[in-house]
Amino acid sequence: MGGLRKLAASFVVSGPCGVAVRDRLKHLTAQDEGVLRAVGAHQGALASRDLKARCEDGLEHGAQTWAARKRELTGVSSSRIAGAITKATHDQWALARRCQAVHIQKLAAGIEMLRHRLSLPLGEKGTKRAAGGYRSKNEWFRKSRRLAMLEARHAAAVAEWQAGGVRVVRGGKRLLNTRHHLTQAGLTEDEWRQRWEAERWFIAADGESGKRFGNETIRVTPDGEVSIKLPVPLAHLANTRHGRYALTARIAFAHRGAEWADRIEANRAVAYRIHLDTERGRWYLTASWQRPAVQTIPLAAACARGVIGVDTNADHFAAYRLDQHGNPVGDPHRFGYDLSGTAGHRDAEIRHALTRLINWAKRVGVGAIGIEDLDFTAEKTREKHGGRKRFRQLISGMPTGKLKARLVSMAAEHGMAIVAVDPAYTSLWGAQHWQKPLTTPHRKMSRHDAAGIAIGRRALGHRVRRRTAPPPHDRSDRAGHRTVQAGPGARGCEGTRPPATDRPPGEPPPSGKRKRETSASNTVRDAPSTQQWVQDSLMCTG
Repeated sequence: MGGLRKLAASFVVSGPCGVAVRDRLKHLTAQDEGVLRAVGAHQGALASRDLKARCEDGLEHGAQTWAARKRELTGVSSSRIAGAITKATHDQWALARRCQAVHIQKLAAGIEMLRHRLSLPLGEKGTKRAAGGYRSKNEWFRKSRRLAMLEARHAAAVAEWQAGGVRVVRGGKRLLNTRHHLTQAGLTEDEWRQRWEAERWFIAADGESGKRFGNETIRVTPDGEVSIKLPVPLAHLANTRHGRYALTARIAFAHRGAEWADRIEANRAVAYRIHLDTERGRWYLTASWQRPAVQTIPLAAACARGVIGVDTNADHFAAYRLDQHGNPVGDPHRFGYDLSGTAGHRDAEIRHALTRLINWAKRVGVGAIGIEDLDFTAEKTREKHGGRKRFRQLISGMPTGKLKARLVSMAAEHGMAIVAVDPAYTSLWGAQHWQKPLTTPHRKMSRHDAAGIAIGRRALGHRVRRRTAPPPHDRSDRAGHRTVQAGPGARGCEGTRPPATDRPPGEPPPSGKRKRETSASNTVRDAPSTQQWVQDSLMCTG
């Protein structure tokens, strides 16, 4: 055990702290769409200008510069719109800053790996923990040039980080690069232009507690009427009092509609965002709000009714149910998904697989789902697995971050806890201790199914192996109970068994001849014997 890394303790994952629901704005008139486009374009230009000013401030930003930018925006919009724009700007700048830090860490990890492999002799084999040397002089030379390139990139990124500069694209870097590949994307220049402009619009408002229906800028009444507070330059487009424009569309949130209605009737904060889906030509309204922080239940309470261990793979979830003592129950279950295709298709596949998993967990009555706390940040670099392109594509295609977010939010709606466990050695030890014992002619166990058992046992706090060390060689019971599945007081299914008869317990046997004759005993004690037994004196031990 000296070479094994220390395992992290299992913990119950905190539930989601926010909620977002969406509904389509149907039956909009041409005037409604014109007003929405005008508001989005005007406020989008203000957001772009504010983002540019924030990036120019860099690390010199402070409360005074923030207030100055907000005062400048208030004159051409409103105080609330200016606050929403500046807040969105700060969030976008902070996100770019975090991404920049992650990029620097990845470059540093690649440089360290290249230096290690270049220092080894050619052809030296690697181990499971460290990569070996390069196979040829040609590969060694190419990797040395790549090391020089990464070192230059790392120095430039660190200098930019220290200066406080970030790279941000309003509308998205991917969509911006699509402009140079319109044929491959199947778009015309006009179609791309419409999509680009729609992504850069800004029609959003933060919620305000204590205000009417929780939002003054974009107000949605309980009967579904949507109205927008127009900025000052567009006040002439208002069709109601106080410079507001009411849309002809009505919304009705089918999902969490009752929760949303309770919030707005109590004048609690609800944030709204309106956006256009250019591919479908549809307008949508998204409502979001925060939930109060709920204290996480203890691990023992979450696993009191057993747990389902889930092993995450590239194309399926391998799940196995375990009781509270760590014993596997029933047969393994698999929930497949296909991660090819578009991002929307992949997300739908993940949601469908998680829905089936949670529904099965509810049917069997467990209270928690154990899953590995996966993070492939250090394992998917090309410097470590340069010659294993398919393996790098495999682990890069597994949506670990989206999977955890989806699973936590969906399980919270069903009152089910998620237990995160350390993923170290689950596949190795699961196959070693559980795959062969549970394989039968009617049950085919894979390495992934055995890993699900290992994950479930680790979530319950048990060791992965089936038994503790065997008793001493004298075979006495002074070493205590051998197994670790259940304690002495947990009876479970080990209670008194009913008699093996064809009558209910307690009913007297029927009169007459027994249905089954008493069989003759074959033991020496019961058999009649006429032999005179003589004890050998040499067998006496005294």
